[in-house]
Amino acid sequence: MKQTLTWVIITLVIVGGFFWYALNNKVPQGGVVDTGPSKYDGFAQCLAEKKVTMYGAIWCSHCQDQKKEFGSAFKYVNYVECPENTKICTEKGIEGFPTWMKEDGTKLEGKQSFEKLAELSGCELPQ
Repeated sequence: MKQTLTWVIITLVIVGGFFWYALNNKVPQGGVVDTGPSKYDGFAQCLAEKKVTMYGAIWCSHCQDQKKEFGSAFKYVNYVECPENTKICTEKGIEGFPTWMKEDGTKLEGKQSFEKLAELSGCELPQ
């Protein structure tokens, strides 16, 4: 009986430790961890100022790749999570992820290079 109780306590400590770690090391929505200033901060801020928006989904691997390219600068990008905002995405005619869209309705579908996004927006790429 004493040995069983010991194993139950050990198991609870391990499981509790796992949950504590998971809750305290949560990755933010969008899957991008802020690691401080990025060389793309100005570019991402310019995209936001020009009202260029990325429409995506958390489960979309191409969206995750696009976010990773921006790194911590992605926090400045206008981003709409379509599964949480289906009405907006339907109204905008979003059919695939990611989709980049200007305020005038001009779209680029799929993962885009920074060069393509600069062409779309008129924003200057960092050197």
